Amino acid sequence: MVTAKLYLKPKKEESLKRFHPWVFSGAIQKISGTPAEGDLIEIFDCNGNYCAIGHYQIGSIAVRILSFEEKEINTSFWKEKISNAYQLRLSLGLLREDNNSFRLIHGEGDGLPGLIVDIYGETAVMQAHSVGMHTIRMEIAEAIINVFHGKIKNVFYKSESTLPYKANIAVEDGYLIGECSGDCIAKENGLLFHVDWLKGQKTGFFIDQRENRTLLEKYSKNRNVLNMFCYTGGFSFYAMRGEALRVDSVDSSSKAIELTNRNVELNFPNDTRHKAYATDAFKFLDDIKKDEYDLIILDPPAFAKHRDVLRNALQGYKKLNAKAFEKIKKGGIVFTFSCSQAVNKEQFRLAVFSAAAMSGRNVRILHQLEQPADHPINIYHPEGEYLKGLVLYVE
Repeated sequence: MVTAKLYLKPKKEESLKRFHPWVFSGAIQKISGTPAEGDLIEIFDCNGNYCAIGHYQIGSIAVRILSFEEKEINTSFWKEKISNAYQLRLSLGLLREDNNSFRLIHGEGDGLPGLIVDIYGETAVMQAHSVGMHTIRMEIAEAIINVFHGKIKNVFYKSESTLPYKANIAVEDGYLIGECSGDCIAKENGLLFHVDWLKGQKTGFFIDQRENRTLLEKYSKNRNVLNMFCYTGGFSFYAMRGEALRVDSVDSSSKAIELTNRNVELNFPNDTRHKAYATDAFKFLDDIKKDEYDLIILDPPAFAKHRDVLRNALQGYKKLNAKAFEKIKKGGIVFTFSCSQAVNKEQFRLAVFSAAAMSGRNVRILHQLEQPADHPINIYHPEGEYLKGLVLYVE
Protein backbone atom coordinates (compact mmCIF):
# COMPACT_ATOMS: atom_id res chain seq x y z
CA MET A 1 0.00 0.00 0.00
CA VAL A 2 1.29 3.46 -0.95
CA THR A 3 1.86 5.54 2.18
CA ALA A 4 3.30 8.79 0.81
CA LYS A 5 4.09 10.92 -2.22
CA LEU A 6 7.52 12.28 -3.10
CA TYR A 7 8.01 15.43 -5.19
CA LEU A 8 11.25 16.07 -7.04
CA LYS A 9 13.17 19.30 -7.44
CA PRO A 10 12.96 20.95 -10.88
CA LYS A 11 14.65 18.90 -13.64
CA LYS A 12 15.46 16.05 -11.25
CA GLU A 13 12.96 13.85 -13.06
CA GLU A 14 15.27 13.63 -16.10
CA SER A 15 17.02 10.48 -14.84
CA LEU A 16 13.63 8.82 -14.33
CA LYS A 17 12.66 9.71 -17.88
CA ARG A 18 15.77 7.74 -18.87
CA PHE A 19 14.47 4.87 -16.70
CA HIS A 20 17.28 4.95 -14.14
CA PRO A 21 15.88 2.94 -11.20
CA TRP A 22 17.11 5.12 -8.32
CA VAL A 23 16.03 8.41 -6.78
CA PHE A 24 18.78 10.10 -4.78
CA SER A 25 18.00 12.01 -1.58
CA GLY A 26 19.43 15.23 -3.03
CA ALA A 27 16.74 15.24 -5.74
CA ILE A 28 13.85 15.45 -3.25
CA GLN A 29 11.91 18.70 -2.94
CA LYS A 30 9.34 17.45 -0.41
CA ILE A 31 7.53 14.35 0.82
CA SER A 32 3.81 14.36 1.49
CA GLY A 33 3.13 11.87 4.30
CA THR A 34 5.47 10.06 6.68
CA PRO A 35 6.74 6.90 4.99
CA ALA A 36 8.59 4.27 6.97
CA GLU A 37 11.66 2.65 5.44
CA GLY A 38 10.52 -0.05 3.02
CA ASP A 39 7.13 1.52 2.30
CA LEU A 40 5.83 2.01 -1.23
CA ILE A 41 6.02 5.64 -2.30
CA GLU A 42 4.84 7.40 -5.45
CA ILE A 43 7.14 9.89 -7.19
CA PHE A 44 6.06 13.08 -8.96
CA ASP A 45 7.95 15.87 -10.68
CA CYS A 46 7.76 19.42 -9.35
CA ASN A 47 4.63 20.04 -11.44
CA GLY A 48 2.79 17.06 -9.99
CA ASN A 49 3.22 14.74 -12.99
CA TYR A 50 3.48 11.05 -12.12
CA CYS A 51 6.96 9.55 -12.61
CA ALA A 52 7.26 6.20 -10.84
CA ILE A 53 6.61 4.04 -7.76
CA GLY A 54 9.16 2.30 -5.59
CA HIS A 55 10.45 1.34 -2.15
CA TYR A 56 11.40 4.22 0.14
CA GLN A 57 14.62 3.93 2.12
CA ILE A 58 16.93 5.97 4.33
CA GLY A 59 20.24 6.99 2.79
CA SER A 60 21.66 8.55 -0.36
CA ILE A 61 19.49 6.27 -2.52
CA ALA A 62 16.07 7.36 -1.30
CA VAL A 63 13.87 5.25 -3.59
CA ARG A 64 14.44 2.07 -5.60
CA ILE A 65 12.03 2.10 -8.51
CA LEU A 66 9.71 -0.84 -9.13
CA SER A 67 7.65 0.59 -11.96
CA PHE A 68 7.65 3.68 -14.17
CA GLU A 69 3.97 3.03 -14.92
CA GLU A 70 1.13 3.90 -12.58
CA LYS A 71 0.13 0.45 -11.40
CA GLU A 72 -0.70 -1.48 -8.25
CA ILE A 73 2.22 -3.30 -6.66
CA ASN A 74 0.64 -6.55 -5.50
CA THR A 75 0.98 -10.34 -5.62
CA SER A 76 0.31 -10.39 -9.37
CA PHE A 77 3.07 -7.83 -9.92
CA TRP A 78 5.68 -9.92 -8.08
CA LYS A 79 4.60 -13.11 -9.83
CA GLU A 80 4.86 -11.45 -13.25
CA LYS A 81 8.36 -10.12 -12.53
CA ILE A 82 9.60 -13.49 -11.29
CA SER A 83 7.95 -15.30 -14.19
CA ASN A 84 9.71 -12.98 -16.67
CA ALA A 85 13.05 -13.70 -14.98
CA TYR A 86 12.37 -17.44 -15.04
CA GLN A 87 11.50 -17.37 -18.75
CA LEU A 88 14.79 -15.59 -19.49
CA ARG A 89 16.76 -18.32 -17.68
CA LEU A 90 14.83 -20.98 -19.59
CA SER A 91 15.73 -19.27 -22.87
CA LEU A 92 19.40 -19.25 -21.80
CA GLY A 93 19.32 -23.03 -21.43
CA LEU A 94 20.34 -22.97 -17.76
CA LEU A 95 17.83 -25.62 -16.61
CA ARG A 96 19.38 -28.83 -17.91
CA GLU A 97 20.14 -32.33 -16.76
CA ASP A 98 23.75 -31.30 -16.12
CA ASN A 99 23.01 -27.86 -14.61
CA ASN A 100 20.55 -26.83 -11.89
CA SER A 101 22.34 -23.79 -10.45
CA PHE A 102 21.81 -20.24 -11.69
CA ARG A 103 20.79 -16.73 -10.64
CA LEU A 104 17.05 -16.20 -10.95
CA ILE A 105 16.81 -12.56 -9.81
CA HIS A 106 19.63 -10.05 -10.25
CA GLY A 107 18.30 -6.85 -8.71
CA GLU A 108 17.92 -3.97 -11.14
CA GLY A 109 18.85 -6.28 -14.02
CA ASP A 110 15.52 -8.07 -13.53
CA GLY A 111 13.50 -5.01 -12.54
CA LEU A 112 13.55 -5.93 -8.84
CA PRO A 113 16.11 -3.59 -7.21
CA GLY A 114 17.24 -4.75 -3.81
CA LEU A 115 16.58 -8.44 -4.44
CA ILE A 116 18.92 -11.35 -5.26
CA VAL A 117 17.73 -14.94 -5.71
CA ASP A 118 20.00 -17.87 -6.56
CA ILE A 119 18.75 -21.36 -7.40
CA TYR A 120 20.54 -24.51 -6.23
CA GLY A 121 18.62 -27.59 -7.29
CA GLU A 122 15.35 -27.58 -5.35
CA THR A 123 16.31 -24.62 -3.15
CA ALA A 124 16.05 -20.88 -3.80
CA VAL A 125 18.34 -18.68 -1.67
CA MET A 126 17.01 -15.14 -1.31
CA GLN A 127 18.92 -12.01 -0.26
CA ALA A 128 17.27 -8.66 0.40
CA HIS A 129 19.41 -5.54 0.04
CA SER A 130 16.56 -3.19 0.89
CA VAL A 131 13.95 -3.05 3.65
CA GLY A 132 11.25 -2.95 0.99
CA MET A 133 12.25 -6.39 -0.29
CA HIS A 134 12.63 -7.65 3.28
CA THR A 135 9.06 -6.57 4.02
CA ILE A 136 7.56 -8.60 1.16
CA ARG A 137 9.90 -11.62 1.45
CA MET A 138 7.05 -14.12 1.95
CA GLU A 139 5.22 -12.85 -1.13
CA ILE A 140 8.42 -13.29 -3.15
CA ALA A 141 8.99 -16.78 -1.73
CA GLU A 142 5.47 -17.89 -2.56
CA ALA A 143 5.72 -16.42 -6.06
CA ILE A 144 8.93 -18.40 -6.68
CA ILE A 145 7.27 -21.66 -5.63
CA ASN A 146 4.29 -20.83 -7.84
CA VAL A 147 6.32 -19.90 -10.93
CA PHE A 148 8.48 -23.06 -10.73
CA HIS A 149 5.40 -25.32 -10.50
CA GLY A 150 6.77 -27.35 -7.60
CA LYS A 151 10.33 -27.76 -8.93
CA ILE A 152 11.52 -25.47 -6.13
CA LYS A 153 10.62 -26.92 -2.73
CA ASN A 154 12.63 -24.73 -0.34
CA VAL A 155 13.23 -21.00 0.00
CA PHE A 156 16.03 -19.91 2.32
CA TYR A 157 16.23 -16.27 3.40
CA LYS A 158 19.77 -14.96 3.95
CA SER A 159 19.79 -11.23 4.61
CA GLU A 160 21.40 -10.72 8.03
CA SER A 161 24.52 -9.27 6.41
CA THR A 162 22.97 -7.54 3.38
CA LEU A 163 20.21 -5.30 4.72
CA PRO A 164 21.26 -1.64 5.14
CA TYR A 165 22.78 -0.95 8.53
CA LYS A 166 20.48 2.03 9.11
CA ALA A 167 17.43 -0.21 9.03
CA ASN A 168 16.22 -0.65 12.61
CA ILE A 169 14.93 -4.19 12.13
CA ALA A 170 15.88 -7.57 13.57
CA VAL A 171 16.69 -10.11 10.85
CA GLU A 172 17.40 -13.80 11.20
CA ASP A 173 18.46 -16.07 8.38
CA GLY A 174 16.27 -19.12 7.93
CA TYR A 175 13.85 -21.05 5.77
CA LEU A 176 10.70 -19.23 4.68
CA ILE A 177 9.34 -22.33 2.95
CA GLY A 178 10.43 -25.96 3.32
CA GLU A 179 13.83 -27.06 4.57
CA CYS A 180 16.83 -28.80 3.02
CA SER A 181 18.02 -31.30 5.59
CA GLY A 182 21.40 -32.99 5.34
CA ASP A 183 24.02 -32.38 2.68
CA CYS A 184 22.90 -30.04 -0.09
CA ILE A 185 24.56 -30.75 -3.43
CA ALA A 186 24.01 -28.73 -6.60
CA LYS A 187 25.15 -29.24 -10.18
CA GLU A 188 26.98 -26.87 -12.52
CA ASN A 189 27.88 -27.94 -16.06
CA GLY A 190 28.08 -31.58 -14.99
CA LEU A 191 30.19 -30.91 -11.88
CA LEU A 192 28.85 -31.34 -8.34
CA PHE A 193 29.43 -29.07 -5.38
CA HIS A 194 28.36 -28.73 -1.78
CA VAL A 195 26.58 -25.42 -1.16
CA ASP A 196 26.61 -23.93 2.32
CA TRP A 197 23.98 -21.22 2.21
CA LEU A 198 23.59 -21.44 5.99
CA LYS A 199 27.07 -20.12 6.84
CA GLY A 200 28.88 -19.59 3.53
CA GLN A 201 29.62 -16.33 1.73
CA LYS A 202 26.98 -14.64 -0.43
CA THR A 203 24.29 -17.25 -1.17
CA GLY A 204 26.72 -20.16 -0.76
CA PHE A 205 28.53 -20.27 -4.11
CA PHE A 206 29.79 -17.84 -6.75
CA ILE A 207 27.52 -18.64 -9.68
CA ASP A 208 28.73 -15.58 -11.61
CA GLN A 209 31.98 -17.33 -12.62
CA ARG A 210 30.29 -20.29 -14.34
CA GLU A 211 31.12 -19.27 -17.92
CA ASN A 212 34.62 -18.11 -16.99
CA ARG A 213 35.30 -21.44 -15.30
CA THR A 214 34.25 -23.17 -18.51
CA LEU A 215 36.79 -21.09 -20.43
CA LEU A 216 39.49 -21.91 -17.89
CA GLU A 217 38.86 -25.62 -18.42
CA LYS A 218 39.94 -25.23 -22.06
CA TYR A 219 43.29 -23.72 -20.99
CA SER A 220 44.08 -26.22 -18.23
CA LYS A 221 45.41 -29.27 -20.08
CA ASN A 222 48.95 -30.24 -19.07
CA ARG A 223 49.34 -27.13 -16.90
CA ASN A 224 50.23 -26.57 -13.24
CA VAL A 225 47.35 -24.48 -11.91
CA LEU A 226 47.20 -22.15 -8.91
CA ASN A 227 43.72 -21.05 -7.82
CA MET A 228 44.05 -18.05 -5.48
CA PHE A 229 41.13 -16.95 -3.27
CA CYS A 230 39.55 -20.28 -4.22
CA TYR A 231 36.60 -20.10 -1.79
CA THR A 232 34.89 -23.47 -2.45
CA GLY A 233 37.17 -24.41 -5.34
CA GLY A 234 35.01 -23.73 -8.39
CA PHE A 235 37.91 -23.00 -10.74
CA SER A 236 39.91 -25.89 -9.28
CA PHE A 237 37.65 -28.71 -10.31
CA TYR A 238 37.08 -27.23 -13.78
CA ALA A 239 40.88 -27.22 -14.15
CA MET A 240 41.02 -30.85 -13.03
CA ARG A 241 38.37 -31.87 -15.55
CA GLY A 242 40.41 -29.96 -18.12
CA GLU A 243 43.29 -32.40 -17.49
CA ALA A 244 45.58 -30.12 -15.50
CA LEU A 245 48.72 -31.82 -14.24
CA ARG A 246 48.50 -30.21 -10.82
CA VAL A 247 45.98 -27.94 -9.08
CA ASP A 248 46.66 -26.01 -5.87
CA SER A 249 43.85 -24.09 -4.15
CA VAL A 250 44.53 -21.24 -1.70
CA ASP A 251 42.18 -19.35 0.61
CA SER A 252 42.63 -17.62 3.96
CA SER A 253 39.51 -19.35 5.30
CA SER A 254 40.01 -22.86 6.67
CA LYS A 255 36.27 -23.50 6.29
CA ALA A 256 36.48 -22.60 2.59
CA ILE A 257 39.44 -24.95 2.16
CA GLU A 258 37.52 -27.74 3.89
CA LEU A 259 34.62 -27.23 1.47
CA THR A 260 37.04 -27.10 -1.49
CA ASN A 261 38.47 -30.47 -0.51
CA ARG A 262 34.99 -31.93 -0.16
CA ASN A 263 34.01 -30.62 -3.59
CA VAL A 264 37.12 -32.02 -5.24
CA GLU A 265 36.50 -35.38 -3.56
CA LEU A 266 32.90 -35.27 -4.76
CA ASN A 267 34.03 -34.95 -8.38
CA PHE A 268 37.52 -36.52 -8.39
CA PRO A 269 37.76 -38.99 -5.48
CA ASN A 270 41.30 -39.91 -4.43
CA ASP A 271 42.82 -37.67 -7.10
CA THR A 272 46.34 -36.77 -5.97
CA ARG A 273 46.67 -33.82 -8.37
CA HIS A 274 44.92 -31.46 -5.94
CA LYS A 275 46.21 -29.82 -2.78
CA ALA A 276 44.61 -27.03 -0.73
CA TYR A 277 46.20 -24.44 1.56
CA ALA A 278 44.56 -22.24 4.18
CA THR A 279 46.89 -19.24 4.20
CA ASP A 280 47.21 -15.58 3.21
CA ALA A 281 47.23 -15.18 -0.58
CA PHE A 282 49.98 -12.57 -0.75
CA LYS A 283 52.22 -14.59 1.55
CA PHE A 284 51.65 -17.72 -0.54
CA LEU A 285 52.63 -15.85 -3.72
CA ASP A 286 55.72 -14.49 -2.00
CA ASP A 287 56.82 -17.96 -0.91
CA ILE A 288 56.36 -19.94 -4.14
CA LYS A 289 59.21 -20.45 -6.58
CA LYS A 290 59.31 -18.73 -9.93
CA ASP A 291 58.08 -20.87 -12.84
CA GLU A 292 56.24 -23.23 -10.45
CA TYR A 293 52.88 -22.54 -12.10
CA ASP A 294 51.89 -21.82 -15.69
CA LEU A 295 48.22 -20.99 -15.03
CA ILE A 296 47.20 -18.69 -12.16
CA ILE A 297 43.67 -17.60 -11.22
CA LEU A 298 43.29 -14.35 -9.24
CA ASP A 299 39.68 -13.98 -8.08
CA PRO A 300 39.86 -11.92 -4.88
CA PRO A 301 36.92 -10.64 -2.85
CA ALA A 302 35.87 -7.07 -3.55
CA PHE A 303 38.78 -4.77 -2.69
CA ALA A 304 36.49 -1.71 -2.96
CA LYS A 305 32.90 -1.92 -1.75
CA HIS A 306 32.54 1.86 -2.05
CA ARG A 307 34.38 4.71 -3.76
CA ASP A 308 36.03 6.00 -0.57
CA VAL A 309 38.57 3.17 -0.72
CA LEU A 310 38.97 3.08 -4.51
CA ARG A 311 42.60 4.20 -4.55
CA ASN A 312 43.66 1.54 -2.05
CA ALA A 313 41.73 -1.09 -3.98
CA LEU A 314 43.49 -0.27 -7.24
CA GLN A 315 46.83 -0.49 -5.46
CA GLY A 316 45.78 -3.90 -4.17
CA TYR A 317 44.93 -5.15 -7.66
CA LYS A 318 48.23 -3.81 -8.98
CA LYS A 319 50.27 -5.48 -6.24
CA LEU A 320 48.46 -8.81 -6.60
CA ASN A 321 48.80 -8.99 -10.37
CA ALA A 322 52.43 -7.84 -10.33
CA LYS A 323 53.27 -10.70 -7.98
CA ALA A 324 51.56 -13.21 -10.29
CA PHE A 325 53.40 -11.83 -13.34
CA GLU A 326 56.67 -12.07 -11.45
CA LYS A 327 56.14 -15.71 -10.48
CA ILE A 328 54.41 -17.31 -13.47
CA LYS A 329 56.29 -19.48 -15.94
CA LYS A 330 57.12 -18.12 -19.40
CA GLY A 331 54.17 -18.76 -21.70
CA GLY A 332 51.83 -18.89 -18.71
CA ILE A 333 48.20 -17.80 -18.50
CA VAL A 334 46.68 -15.51 -15.85
CA PHE A 335 42.92 -15.29 -15.25
CA THR A 336 42.48 -12.10 -13.22
CA PHE A 337 39.23 -10.59 -11.91
CA SER A 338 37.66 -7.74 -10.00
CA CYS A 339 34.16 -8.01 -8.53
CA SER A 340 34.34 -4.51 -7.03
CA GLN A 341 31.40 -2.48 -8.33
CA ALA A 342 33.25 0.74 -7.51
CA VAL A 343 36.08 -0.24 -9.90
CA ASN A 344 35.18 0.15 -13.57
CA LYS A 345 36.67 -1.77 -16.49
CA GLU A 346 39.13 0.96 -17.45
CA GLN A 347 40.42 1.37 -13.88
CA PHE A 348 40.89 -2.37 -13.45
CA ARG A 349 42.62 -2.70 -16.80
CA LEU A 350 44.94 0.20 -15.93
CA ALA A 351 45.84 -1.46 -12.61
CA VAL A 352 46.71 -4.69 -14.44
CA PHE A 353 48.64 -2.72 -17.08
CA SER A 354 50.66 -1.05 -14.32
CA ALA A 355 51.35 -4.45 -12.77
CA ALA A 356 52.59 -5.79 -16.11
CA ALA A 357 54.87 -2.76 -16.52
CA MET A 358 56.25 -3.28 -13.00
CA SER A 359 57.06 -6.91 -13.81
CA GLY A 360 58.88 -5.96 -17.01
CA ARG A 361 57.28 -8.85 -18.88
CA ASN A 362 55.41 -8.83 -22.18
CA VAL A 363 51.72 -9.44 -21.47
CA ARG A 364 48.94 -9.89 -24.03
CA ILE A 365 45.17 -9.87 -23.51
CA LEU A 366 43.50 -13.03 -24.85
CA HIS A 367 39.98 -12.49 -23.49
CA GLN A 368 38.00 -9.78 -21.71
CA LEU A 369 35.53 -11.36 -19.31
CA GLU A 370 32.32 -10.28 -17.61
CA GLN A 371 29.36 -11.53 -15.63
CA PRO A 372 27.14 -14.18 -17.27
CA ALA A 373 23.73 -13.70 -18.85
CA ASP A 374 21.83 -14.79 -15.73
CA HIS A 375 23.34 -11.69 -14.08
CA PRO A 376 21.83 -9.27 -16.64
CA ILE A 377 22.62 -5.57 -16.69
CA ASN A 378 19.73 -3.13 -17.02
CA ILE A 379 20.80 -0.94 -19.94
CA TYR A 380 19.50 2.10 -18.01
CA HIS A 381 21.52 1.10 -14.94
CA PRO A 382 25.19 0.65 -15.93
CA GLU A 383 26.11 0.43 -12.23
CA GLY A 384 24.88 -3.18 -12.43
CA GLU A 385 28.03 -4.18 -14.33
CA TYR A 386 30.33 -5.33 -11.54
CA LEU A 387 32.39 -8.36 -12.67
CA LYS A 388 35.44 -7.65 -14.80
CA GLY A 389 38.10 -10.09 -15.92
CA LEU A 390 41.07 -10.54 -18.23
CA VAL A 391 42.78 -13.65 -19.56
CA LEU A 392 46.43 -12.79 -20.10
CA TYR A 393 49.32 -14.50 -21.86
CA VAL A 394 52.64 -13.79 -20.12
CA GLU A 395 55.82 -14.21 -22.15
